[in-house]
Amino acid sequence: MKKFLPIFIIAFVVVVVGAAGFNLIRDRQAVDEPFGGPFTLVAMDGQPFTEKDLRATPSAIFFGFTHCPDVCPTTLYELDGYLKQLGSEAGNVKAYFISVDPERDTQEIMQTYVSNVSDRIIGVTGTPENIASVVKSYHVYAKKVPTDDGEYTVDHTASVFLLDEGGRFRGTIAYQENPDTALEKLKNLAKGRTNG
Repeated sequence: MKKFLPIFIIAFVVVVVGAAGFNLIRDRQAVDEPFGGPFTLVAMDGQPFTEKDLRATPSAIFFGFTHCPDVCPTTLYELDGYLKQLGSEAGNVKAYFISVDPERDTQEIMQTYVSNVSDRIIGVTGTPENIASVVKSYHVYAKKVPTDDGEYTVDHTASVFLLDEGGRFRGTIAYQENPDTALEKLKNLAKGRTNG
């Protein structure tokens, strides 16, 4: 039995290393594929908005809602500021605000709300079913939470998603991230570099 032990150990190590290598390759392939899945929504100007729009140019995407008291207006204001600081490079990045509250966030409301914050960010909404599909395929957390006044708020992911041209995931900007770091991430995105 003892003479077979080294062979068993070597075989075990080969299996473990092989499995790890397979997982690494699989994960690398996943990174090189477009993030999320197909969808059909509507932009705040009434035009159709699909996953192809997120794959045409580098994109910064924030999922939120117009009744949000602090996180959403703060994030949109900061994102608009970063885009202004990018100057001419900002033309290489599209920024989107996708609603996670389609029952209240109609196309018209998104138009008014986003236009009051920025002329560089495009508001996007859709049917509850289509929004639910996007939220799921883009791995966004969004959950209705009842409030004492009989209304509701929405808990949701507070990060900005960064996708390169082709729609591949390239990182996030966290809520209230260091402004210099956030700006550098957007510069890298605009120039086609990864944030790693």
